[in-house]
Amino acid sequence: MLSQLTTNIKASTPLNQKRGSHPKHAAVLLALTSNEQNPSVILTKRAMHLNNHSGEVSLPGGKWEDQDESLMRTALRETHEEIGMQPDWVDVICNLPVAHTWQGIEVTPYVGVVAENLPLQPNPDELDAIFEVPLSFFLKDQRTRTDVFPREGGAVWSPAYDYQGYEIWGFTARLMVEFLNQFWGSELSRTNPAREKDWSKDPIYIERRKQALAAAARVKQQ
Repeated sequence: MLSQLTTNIKASTPLNQKRGSHPKHAAVLLALTSNEQNPSVILTKRAMHLNNHSGEVSLPGGKWEDQDESLMRTALRETHEEIGMQPDWVDVICNLPVAHTWQGIEVTPYVGVVAENLPLQPNPDELDAIFEVPLSFFLKDQRTRTDVFPREGGAVWSPAYDYQGYEIWGFTARLMVEFLNQFWGSELSRTNPAREKDWSKDPIYIERRKQALAAAARVKQQ
């Protein structure tokens, strides 16, 4: 599976080491383990003491900083800071299209291959755990629900999964679906027997989104 997946990626998506330009740019690393038959993606669980996204599952990565010569460097630097993965352990093969979080942050995902069983350690200031999820788990699509999030001009959907007690949902789950649909030809879609949750009816989510978008607009004007 891994060889075919990387072949599909390299044939269609060049590596672009573009530079960030403002604090609302970020980059994450979609790190695949080098198991040929059943590669996994490395995910993290954010620390419960954090003010933002505490306890949520995410890909390693973070915001661009002035010293980063490219967003790829941002992804590798933040990954090293969070989980102890050395940049030269990663064979970066492509970047995916820019994705946007509900707070208005522009995220560039980079895809890389790493060896199995690396000596990774979660940074306790940022993370509670590091874990791996086989890509085959996402392909089975045994989601617990489908989330529908309001966006300008429409809505976006995302599956939510429970993997060994970790809830994978929102931006991270949506990114995994888009990755597998594009490069593995999977047909993961909104249509599913799982229940749907319409987040436009959640007043707390709507208010937080308004505040985040207003803050993002102020940053861009600076």
